[in-house]
Amino acid sequence: MTKSNRFDLVLQALAELAPELESAHTDLGPALPTLSEVLTELGPLPREALFLGIAEDGLPVLLDLSDPAPGPLLVAGDEKTGKTAFLKTIIHAAAELHDRENLQFGIITARPEEWDTENELPNSAGVYPVYDNSAMDFILGLTAWAHNNRGSRQAVLLMIDDLESIAKLDFDARQNLRWLLLRGPNRRVWPLATLNAGRSGKSLEWLESFRTRIFGRIRHPGTARDLARTPNANLEGIVAGTQFAMRENNNWLNFWIPALDTAG
Repeated sequence: MTKSNRFDLVLQALAELAPELESAHTDLGPALPTLSEVLTELGPLPREALFLGIAEDGLPVLLDLSDPAPGPLLVAGDEKTGKTAFLKTIIHAAAELHDRENLQFGIITARPEEWDTENELPNSAGVYPVYDNSAMDFILGLTAWAHNNRGSRQAVLLMIDDLESIAKLDFDARQNLRWLLLRGPNRRVWPLATLNAGRSGKSLEWLESFRTRIFGRIRHPGTARDLARTPNANLEGIVAGTQFAMRENNNWLNFWIPALDTAG
């Protein structure tokens, strides 16, 4: 049996058992392939591909950084459903697949101590506490770069871990962030933000900026319906911490994030 087939079988089995696993609060980390195993098995990916996860059929879920159509990405879910882990998976995969000259990432967060490992990666443009002036300076500098980077092939991921926290930014920083949410992907700046689904009412003014929405587990049907903008959002059965879902046209794509090779 090839490693690829093994991954396929594991992911298919987990998909079938997802409701039981979630209700039992099972830790799936040991059962999932690691990020390095997945990336090695997949082989070279397109230069502009950002790895998001692995689908139940073993194929990668990718974002094309050369195509701004998806717009900013929102990762929404209940508390402790793996939203931060999802961003970390993207970052570690980006560091494996992209040189700093091609892709960098910066992180704005209210919990900078959770990102020490990621800040040491060569692609890091810094970890910025949302309550510190450095976060505002980073947004202003990134906006200036986006205005003047025509012809550049470098991309920057603007990670915001907890969308609600940006209320702590000053007026100028919020206005510049609005511009990045509107124009950023066209200028090689990709905002990705997490959102606690149970507190989404605190961030209503920002939600329409996110065309692409990725979901962890959301137990409340009404909240899932409102955030997914569809009446058939069945998100309560998603396995917290490792499984996510996104809509592709009228269909749902479920996928898993691999286990990180190092703690973070």
